[in-house]
Amino acid sequence: MLLGFVGLPNSGKSTMLKAATLADVQIANYPFTTIEPNQAVGYVITECPCKSLGVTCNPQNSKCVDGKRWIPVKILDVAGLVPGAHEGKGLGNKFLDDLRQADGLIHVLDVSGMTDSEGRERPKEDPWDPERNIEVLETEIDEWLFGIIQNNLDKVENLARMKKLPVERLLAEKLSGLGITEDDIKRAAAKADIKSREFATILRKESKPIVIAANKIDKESAQANYEQLKSSHEGMVPTSADLELALREAAGAGLIDYQPGDSSFTVKGELSPKQNEALEFIRANVLSKYGSTGVQKALNTLVFDKLQYIPVYPVASISRLSDSKGNVLPDVHLVKKGTTMKELAAKVHSTMADKFIGGLNLSKRRLGADYELKSGDVVEIIFSK
Repeated sequence: MLLGFVGLPNSGKSTMLKAATLADVQIANYPFTTIEPNQAVGYVITECPCKSLGVTCNPQNSKCVDGKRWIPVKILDVAGLVPGAHEGKGLGNKFLDDLRQADGLIHVLDVSGMTDSEGRERPKEDPWDPERNIEVLETEIDEWLFGIIQNNLDKVENLARMKKLPVERLLAEKLSGLGITEDDIKRAAAKADIKSREFATILRKESKPIVIAANKIDKESAQANYEQLKSSHEGMVPTSADLELALREAAGAGLIDYQPGDSSFTVKGELSPKQNEALEFIRANVLSKYGSTGVQKALNTLVFDKLQYIPVYPVASISRLSDSKGNVLPDVHLVKKGTTMKELAAKVHSTMADKFIGGLNLSKRRLGADYELKSGDVVEIIFSK
């Protein structure tokens, strides 16, 4: 799975990437700090079944921290987008092309109003309306997608008539490099004419869902802007990438106990007065007010809520909860809601799907090929050997 961090210049994307992954990325206060895309591994975090089952797990493709399963996801931070990018302005279509394979996007928005749509700093007495940055980013992606559709549509429609095949299927083949499926196109076509800009907008929402991370929420001006915007932008997450990075670095230095997504922290090291003041500012102005710094919440919201993925735990033996080597709850897979047992078998190994017989759940109940998996399911896949 690949998630894209997008936003206008100077919005805090590179800081967000470092806060989410602790990757060594360049951070600077000027537009286009990121020219080549940065890619790193972050995690979505959920409850591990080990807690409720009373076992000690041995994760192989993920990790378990205090009963929480950390599931790796790839994250891409691309160069900032400016108005007119689809026409070549700024870094132009490079920004858009870098996002082709992303499953979903996190829009890192400078909600403080301290920078404009081109990343230039604004004077305090003349702040910027961050709503305009949301419009710019979504419009640029829509125009880029609309252009690609228009460049291919005549050929696709002619081919569909000749071969007597659905336009949606052939258009999906043309757009497969953007991670767009035939189902995405069918859902969009049911709501708008396939030749319209509205169709491109709906297709973007279907194929590249966006969570807005209202970044720099620790700034005074940001909080009022966030309150004004949140009702019209469902799922917007108040975020401070700067403060998440500070907490993670303090935890790494042994000064505090803190895990991503926590609503608080515990001091365990010797703090200077300045360090203590900084940490208490974070506690009072972000953690207590919003429940977290928002970085982890933005990732979880995109994967679990917007993209509708669920974690499932296949094992070789449901009795031992282990793989063939004795590792307990070794692997977790992120699958779309509605995924069946047989589809999970194909994801684990093609041989399992070819020789699929059935499955077992924790109560040893037999599961058929069409059983739809639930979040947190632990299942054994039965196949002929």
